[in-house]
Amino acid sequence: MNSAEDAVTSMQGFGSGPIDRENRLREILREMESVAVAWSGGADSTYLLDIAREVLGDRCLAVVADSPSLPREELRDALNMAHVRGWTVEVVQTREFDNEAFRRNDGTRCYYCKHELFSVMEQVVRKRGLRWIAYGELADDALDPTRVGAKAAKERGVRAPLAEAGMTKADIRTLSRARGLETWDKPSFACLASRVPRNTPVDPAVVRQVETAEACLKAQGFRQYRARHHGDLCRIELDPADLPRLLDPAVRTAVLAGIAAAGYRYVTVDLAGYRPGSTA
Repeated sequence: MNSAEDAVTSMQGFGSGPIDRENRLREILREMESVAVAWSGGADSTYLLDIAREVLGDRCLAVVADSPSLPREELRDALNMAHVRGWTVEVVQTREFDNEAFRRNDGTRCYYCKHELFSVMEQVVRKRGLRWIAYGELADDALDPTRVGAKAAKERGVRAPLAEAGMTKADIRTLSRARGLETWDKPSFACLASRVPRNTPVDPAVVRQVETAEACLKAQGFRQYRARHHGDLCRIELDPADLPRLLDPAVRTAVLAGIAAAGYRYVTVDLAGYRPGSTA
């Protein structure tokens, strides 16, 4: 999608429901003939990969980008899923943290991250003899002005088949559940670098802190969470429905201990709850 207007047109223009848009997606993938899918293990790229494997078989390759921004548990879960489903996966190392423009974190960080990812994937595509690179952008993602990674995709000729088919997040949830994908209700997840406020430099040590803090929240049974990094202070965001659980002394004690172990001196809970992009 090139603009918010394009996204709205797509959402309205491909049939009357999710099944119609899924059929359009199949047509797009057949026309592509072969593809390397940038796979994060999240709901959107997992659905895209599952359909692409069904349509293209071995002419579809999953590519996982490994860097400090990806939690080790997320990587393990993705590889386990691929093993169970028989998907062919190539893990590539991306080095966005070597780029000063990425580390500067001035609001264009996602552009440099995607630029690095697609540059590395171009080498994979050439080596494997595949025609296209694809990623999991949705039609409604184009309505979010913070998603600057789409610029890198456009510059490098990377396809967004879900957006081209007019598919929305609601479509992905519904259709993933029908396909038996365990990611159908997976909470939204952005790279660990997104936990650092804009214009605050980001480096591997900081994202390791965030990863440790969020692992402690997950261990306490929270599903939608963020550990926002503010120097010595960690600001916790949770689904508002889960906020009362922090009043349980055992849960509160475990969270405090886990976040202190991550290297934070202070912990605060954001009463507004989880919301995307709150460190921007």
